This record gives sequence, C-alpha cells and structure tokens, in this order.
Amino acid sequence: MVNEVTTKLEELNLVDKFLFDETMEDREAYQALISIVLENEIELLDKPQTEKELRVSPQLREIRLDVVSMDQAQLDVSLLEPGSSNFNLLNDSCFILIAPFDIFGRNLYRYTFEGACRECPDLKLGDGAVRIFINTRGTNRGDFSQEFLDFMGYLTETTDAAADSTKSSRIKLIHNKVKKIRISEKIGVRYMQRWEELAYARQDGRTEGEEYKLIKMVCKKLGKNKTPEEIAEDLEEEISTIVSICELAEEFAPEYDSEKVYDKYRVAFHGAFESKI
Repeated sequence: MVNEVTTKLEELNLVDKFLFDETMEDREAYQALISIVLENEIELLDKPQTEKELRVSPQLREIRLDVVSMDQAQLDVSLLEPGSSNFNLLNDSCFILIAPFDIFGRNLYRYTFEGACRECPDLKLGDGAVRIFINTRGTNRGDFSQEFLDFMGYLTETTDAAADSTKSSRIKLIHNKVKKIRISEKIGVRYMQRWEELAYARQDGRTEGEEYKLIKMVCKKLGKNKTPEEIAEDLEEEISTIVSICELAEEFAPEYDSEKVYDKYRVAFHGAFESKI
C-alpha cells in the first residue's frame, strides 16, 4: 500500500506538475503566465487545457513544463477543416517549455527557435511555428523585465514571501489561485489519489532492463551533442522522460557513462519510490 505522500499539496511549488496543471486550468492565471513569459500582453481566445501527464512521484523530479503541450502535427490537423488542402489557413503555433535547468547550456533565460534551414540559415519556412525554451536559472538578467525575473524565482519558490516581494499584479493573481488550490480539500484528495494511481502504475512500467536500455541510448545520443528534444523525437519518447535522464547525465559529461547514469537514476527514482510502498 502507498501510505503517504511525502510532499504535501501546500508545499508544492508552481514548478511541480500537479500544482501547475491545477493553477493553469484558470484562464486568468494561464493568460498571466503566458504574458509574463513572453513579456507581452497576451489575450487567450479559448479556455486553456493543460497537459495532464504527471510524473511518478510528485516530489522526486521537478517538471519540464509544457505550457502549450500539443503535438505540432496534431495541432495542425485540428486547425484545418475536413477536406481542406490549403495549409496556409493554419494558425501560428507556439510551443513553450519551462525547465528549472538549462537545456542548452548557454546560461540564457529564454531560447527562441523559428523554422530555418540548417544549410541556409537565411532561408525560413515562415510557417508561424515558434518554439520557446525557458530556463529558470538563466544569468542574463539585464535582458529581461523585473516581472519576468521575479516570476523565474516564484516558479521554484512559490511562497507568500515571494508573492509579497514582487510588484507584479500578474504574479500576485497567480499566487491567489495557488493559495485557493492549496487549501481545497477536493483538490487535496485528487492529489493523493493521483499520486497513488501513478505509484501503482509505475510498478507495472518499464523493467530494469528496459530502463537501462533507454538510458544507454540517451547517453549515446548525448555524446553526439543531440538536444533532449531531438533525442525524444528519435526515440519516440516523452520529452519529460528524456529531459529527466539528460539532467542526471550532465554530471557525467562528456563521456556520459550509461552505467553511472543508470545508478543515479535508480537512486533518484526507485529508492525514494520504494520507501513509500
């Protein structure tokens, strides 16, 4: 039996997936977050729908946050009328991923990618697709507003003190939503149930051999300087799974010893998991 959840709902930070999903179901909070991250006033046309996949144990890994987490191909198809052949009718799309570490290692808070040809950088697709990666631990503070910087800190330290210390009305709005979620008995029960369901599901997940095989393949691709996103696409795995492994592997760069990475993976996930069974 799973007896307890070591991280209580009221102790979660916004960087934790469960709290993020619950908070971003609110249209105002979602709009505020997008506006802060893009440093532009954004108006949402539709009710936000957040990614519902959770990690196995809420307190083990910080999330790799899909703010807009729909597959590009699925997104494109859903925007076209049945039988339509005019792909110019597609809306612009923006994929935003927020991570509490630096995926690309350049110490920037924000990385923005648009469709360009690798061989001819001046040749762009012009399809309106943009990918933005946010690193909460960037160092180029002079390039961003105080609101943005305050929010980077708030994501990983979601406290009353952090909310009180900022002048941002949008961060305060988000924090008010967070406080309501933390004291909600209904959401608290859902948090406990979700954790237990996934804890049990984890027991029927990958075998140790399959886990090691995946880690070995990831390490091999890291050695070829592939990004987590490229690896996830190559291996047809969830980006959150791959980024988790990549973060653990950073300590062992540039050799990326797969056995050492696997040992660390076992300690990070299985050791803490088994203590709650």
